[in-house]
Amino acid sequence: MLLLLLGIIILHIAALVLLFISTIVSSWTVGTTSSADLWSNCSTSAVGYHCDPAFAGEWIQAVQALMILSIIFSFLSLFLFFCQLFTLQKGGRFFLTGIFQILASLFVMTGAIIYTVMSPTWVPDIMSFGFAYILAWVAFPLALISGLIYVILRKRE
Repeated sequence: MLLLLLGIIILHIAALVLLFISTIVSSWTVGTTSSADLWSNCSTSAVGYHCDPAFAGEWIQAVQALMILSIIFSFLSLFLFFCQLFTLQKGGRFFLTGIFQILASLFVMTGAIIYTVMSPTWVPDIMSFGFAYILAWVAFPLALISGLIYVILRKRE
């Protein structure tokens, strides 16, 4: 049982770290001389490095909000897990923890889908999706799997 709890915690922390990295790092789309993320659109030219804020429309603000919500819900889920680990009755399930983690996974999935659909209106066609965008998609199944494990998991002594 101890190894199972340790594995779930590692899975949860891995998903949380991926969410942090994908939200903070400026590599959602990359090109040879430019990169774009949730917060700015940067390019290198003969005069230097120039960044413009991400004011492309409401969709980028929705993606920003969804990614931040996914981090908050994932962190709250981890906190609730530790609280429930010490207060939950024997045989009880970690429903609240699982629901928060599943919501975090749905938030990151929705944000990544919106970015996928709407990014061609903001970034040039010569750019491709970067590693932070891929990390957001990797964080989605990790958070979903850990949330489902929390829902199924029962507390034992």
